[in-house]
Amino acid sequence: MNLFELTLKLKGIPIEEAKAKLKSIQQMSEADFATWQEQQKWDIIKHHYQHNKHYRDLLGGRMPASWEQVPILTKAHLQKPLEQLISDGFSLKNCYVNNTSGSSGHPFFFAKDKFAHAMTWALIMERYRWHDLNPGDKQARFYGIPLTFQGYYKEKIKDFLANRLRFPVFNLSDEVLEEFYQRFTRIPFKYIYGYTSSVAIFAKYVLQKPQPLNQVCPSLKCSIVTSEACTPEDRAVIEKAFGVPMVNEYGASELDFIAFTDRQGDWLITNETLHFEIVDNNNIPLPDGQEGKVIVSSYFNKAMPFVRYQIGDMGIIAPQRKGKYPVLQQLSGRVNDVALLPSGRRVPGLTFYYVSKSLLEQGGIMKEFVIRQKKHNLFLFEYVAERELNEDEKRQVQEKMDMYLEPGLTATFARKQAIDRPKSGKIKHFYVELEG
Repeated sequence: MNLFELTLKLKGIPIEEAKAKLKSIQQMSEADFATWQEQQKWDIIKHHYQHNKHYRDLLGGRMPASWEQVPILTKAHLQKPLEQLISDGFSLKNCYVNNTSGSSGHPFFFAKDKFAHAMTWALIMERYRWHDLNPGDKQARFYGIPLTFQGYYKEKIKDFLANRLRFPVFNLSDEVLEEFYQRFTRIPFKYIYGYTSSVAIFAKYVLQKPQPLNQVCPSLKCSIVTSEACTPEDRAVIEKAFGVPMVNEYGASELDFIAFTDRQGDWLITNETLHFEIVDNNNIPLPDGQEGKVIVSSYFNKAMPFVRYQIGDMGIIAPQRKGKYPVLQQLSGRVNDVALLPSGRRVPGLTFYYVSKSLLEQGGIMKEFVIRQKKHNLFLFEYVAERELNEDEKRQVQEKMDMYLEPGLTATFARKQAIDRPKSGKIKHFYVELEG
C-alpha cells in the first residue's frame, strides 16, 4: 500500500471496501449491470426522499412515479448553507467537504459521505491503470495553489503524500516555462496533470525545443488535462510536444470522473458510480447522437442529493457503445481565456478561482460570477448576490489580485440581476475583452 492510500485509510476513508465494490460492479454481466443501475438510481432517490428535507421539498413531498418526473437539480438549488443540504445521519464532521471552483460561474459547497468519497478514489485508481499509472507515480501538476500560509502548506503536504511536484500556473512567462522544462530533464515524471490551457501553453513552449519532451524525460507516459474543454487543436499540440498520448479527464469535484479516455482514445462515460443523461431544453431525455444538457446522478452519495443534477455543459452521447460503456462523442464545456498582464505574464483564467476563494468560503455571498479583463490592468467582476459586496470584501479581492497576479491591477465590481449568456446558455469563468 502506498503512502497516499494509507493516508486515506487513516482519515477513515474505506478505500479497500470501495475497490472491492467497484470490482464487483465491473464483473456483472451486461443484463445484471443494467438491472443494478436501474435499482441504484431509485434507491438513492428513496434515500434522500426519506432523509433529506430539502430534497423532499423539491420533490413536492411525494415520490415521482417515473424517472422523467424527477426534477432537474441545478446549482442554484445547492447555493444554501451546507447544513441545510446534508441528509439525516451526516454532518460536516463525518463527511468529505469541499467547494467547487466556480469555473462555470456558480460556486457552492458540497459534502460526500466517506464511502462515496472512497468510490471516487477507487474509480480514479482504476481508470489510471488504463494508462499504466499507479497511485504514487511521480506527477508533474500544472495547477494553482493557495498562497495563504495555511492553504499553501496544506496543499504542499498533499503533494508530498501523492508524490507530485506542483508547477504553479500563476505566471506562465517564457522564463518560468524554461524553469519548468528544466525540471523534466532532472526528474523522472510518469505523467503530467493540469488545466488544459496551462498544459497547452507549456506544450507550445516545448515545441520550440529540438525534440519532444519524452526524449529528455523518457519516463513520461502520458499527459492528463482537466477542468477546461480541450480542442482538437490543443490535443494535437500537446501530443506532438510531449511525444506521449494525451488523456482527457471530464469530471466535477462534487461528483466523480464523468468521462475518461481509454488507451484507444475513446471518451468513456463513467457508469459504475454515475447515471448519465442528455436532455433537451424541456428536460426530456434525448436519443444518442443528439446534443443536449448534461445531467448526472450520483449512485453512492448518501450525504447530499446529486440526483438529475445539471452540470452546466452540453454534450452528445455517441450512437455506438463500447462494451458496457457509453461514449462521450462531444462536449461543449468550459474554455477559459488566458489573461495577459502589464508585466507580460500569462495567467490562466482559472487563477481567478484563487482570487475569489475568500468570498466563496464565506458561503452564499456570490450566487454567480464572471470576470472580464477590460484592459491589461483592469478587471471587471460581475456577480449575482443578494446584496452588494461591501468595501472589506472588495478589498479582499484586490489583495488576492496583488498576491496571485501582480501588484498594480485594478478591480471594479458590478452587481447584476443575471449574468448575460450566449445562445448556448453556457458561460465561461473568465473573459478577455480588451478595449481598443
